Amino acid sequence: MNKSTYESPLNSRYASPEMQYIFSPDKKFTTWRKLWVALAESEMELGLPVTQAQVDELKAHIEDIDYENARRHEQRVRHDVMAHVHAYGDVCPNARGIIADILMLRDALQLIRQKLAEVLRRLRKFAWEYKGLPCLGYTHLQPAQLTTVGKRATLWMQDLAMDMEEVNFALSSLKLLGNRGATGTQVSFMELFDGDGDKVDELEKRIAEKMGMTAVFDVSGQTYPRKLDSRVLGALSGIAQSAYKFAQDLRLLQSFREVEEPFEKNQIGSSAMAYKRNPMRSERICALSRHVMAVYQDAAMTAATQWFERTLDDSANRRLSLPEAFLATDAVLELYANIADGMVVYPKMIEKRVMENLPFMATEDIIMESVKNGGDRQEIHERVRVHSQAAALRMKAEGLESDLMERIAADPAFPIDRDALSALLAPDKYTGRAEAQTERFIARVVDPILERYDMVEMGSISL
Repeated sequence: MNKSTYESPLNSRYASPEMQYIFSPDKKFTTWRKLWVALAESEMELGLPVTQAQVDELKAHIEDIDYENARRHEQRVRHDVMAHVHAYGDVCPNARGIIADILMLRDALQLIRQKLAEVLRRLRKFAWEYKGLPCLGYTHLQPAQLTTVGKRATLWMQDLAMDMEEVNFALSSLKLLGNRGATGTQVSFMELFDGDGDKVDELEKRIAEKMGMTAVFDVSGQTYPRKLDSRVLGALSGIAQSAYKFAQDLRLLQSFREVEEPFEKNQIGSSAMAYKRNPMRSERICALSRHVMAVYQDAAMTAATQWFERTLDDSANRRLSLPEAFLATDAVLELYANIADGMVVYPKMIEKRVMENLPFMATEDIIMESVKNGGDRQEIHERVRVHSQAAALRMKAEGLESDLMERIAADPAFPIDRDALSALLAPDKYTGRAEAQTERFIARVVDPILERYDMVEMGSISL
């Protein structure tokens, strides 16, 4: 490895080997050659002067790419595609005279979809295990009504289920450019087929089928519409948004000591403070997700600024934005799956924080129970307000525990005894339908997704 030149950390640290390969030179240029083979073979089938021997020669040399030779050609012709056409021709002299990003996007999206499903599988297990465990809910990052640990996980899964819809839509909208020529008019192919437009259409259809695609764009300029890149990276940006939200929630929960990301036996949490267990993986998800969301803007601006049939200011940008968006999203999902598989829940700490706040949340029930037992609603409401503010001030100003229940129990205005008060402080009474909603969401949304990708029992992600 050359240590004196820049190397992307997406390759050296973060992205999986599978995603790195999809955007590697080997994958790119063998894909080009497979397209050229499909073109030559389809032309032969439709009666153009291409021989089986030429097609066979092209097929035999798909894998043996001479990058140094291609580099020499590019120095001469200043065009990367034509340089590889010439390099291919050098190893296929008999086929020299007859010599695609969409396919890489397809393969990359399919890998992303597989990993999305795997994250859902691992979150499903977590949500089901903790579907009934009461915990504090938060609005404005302030304690609100209770929810459950599992119900909160359904919010993370719901975001990912929406992302799955976007990925599937992006995959379904992928089309090959087709044989269009310099401005998309197909004039060169009309000349090849002596003006027979049906044969030009058939050529495109056959090439698409040979490459595993079902459709080509009906119209185009010189390139396929860069709007498609924007759509694809929009789906990746959505995944990044979901992952960021999850990781940020977990960072907050870890600071509350309620839920932690996995922490290895010999892992160092801080170089200066040996006692710390920093949420390093969640922080990395946030860092990489921000990059994906930012790179999406590249695709949007590129789509917006293409002049007429095409300009070349897309090329250098796409060499960076497309691979980086996929590699970073891949890394995010690898981290997400790893965390989801090993989150550590601390029920006693969760219960402690619930019970610190539950007396305040139970005041409405206390009021109703007191009125039912003959108390005056207006007076009871006012006494609850006074006691609640006094108990809250004691907690904040003096650092003491809440004494709200003791205050209410000692106040003769409340016709309710201590046992009845204690019965009102069962956390399960305040989680509403959280557990049932968790079960329903898993059955209606998550399990159908996992069944579609055969991941209810077996995972497929490599960490």
